[in-house]
Amino acid sequence: NYLDSLFPPLLQNFFPQTVQYNGGIAKVKTWKISCYLEVMPGGVPCTNPNETLLQLFLPLLSVCNDLFFHWYRQQHACNQTETSNNKKSQKITQVKRVMTFITRYRPNPGEEALLKHVDGAGKVDGSVVVALPIDRWSASEEENAFEGGGLTFWDGKSKEIRYDTKSGDVAFIDRAVWHQANPITKGTRWALVIFYKVS
Repeated sequence: NYLDSLFPPLLQNFFPQTVQYNGGIAKVKTWKISCYLEVMPGGVPCTNPNETLLQLFLPLLSVCNDLFFHWYRQQHACNQTETSNNKKSQKITQVKRVMTFITRYRPNPGEEALLKHVDGAGKVDGSVVVALPIDRWSASEEENAFEGGGLTFWDGKSKEIRYDTKSGDVAFIDRAVWHQANPITKGTRWALVIFYKVS
């Protein structure tokens, strides 16, 4: 399995970076469970992205770019408007990754979840979350298999929509959608997260 092949070098090169942010609904201002592969202009949220992991994940990121492009275009097809000369305006021609990171959730305080939030504080057009495999390389699968986890989304009317995730699942998240990575109570959960801008 392709995702499994990424895991041994991921484990060797995963170095979480401590970053400060607004704390979100959980009021956790110090975030120290993600390793950043690409960062926003100006070094946000950190100035030392992990180039080794970026190179390792580039083929997967390329596939995610294509998937996000087609998903976003389909989601926003009705938002394209006719101009006075019958040409489409707001045509989506490309997507650009503006931040990419890998997060390792563990059942420790401040590491078990990312509670209700909006990606990029609303400054991104959408995001992708890829569920990575259970780590079977640093310990047994039984020891590292997680309990809990998954994703929860809010539909804007306070209705919760929950999804359990397994290795290879991909979630597409539109701009300014409230969601969370649900708490785990056992094991380790890994996810690749990509923030996008669309033009």
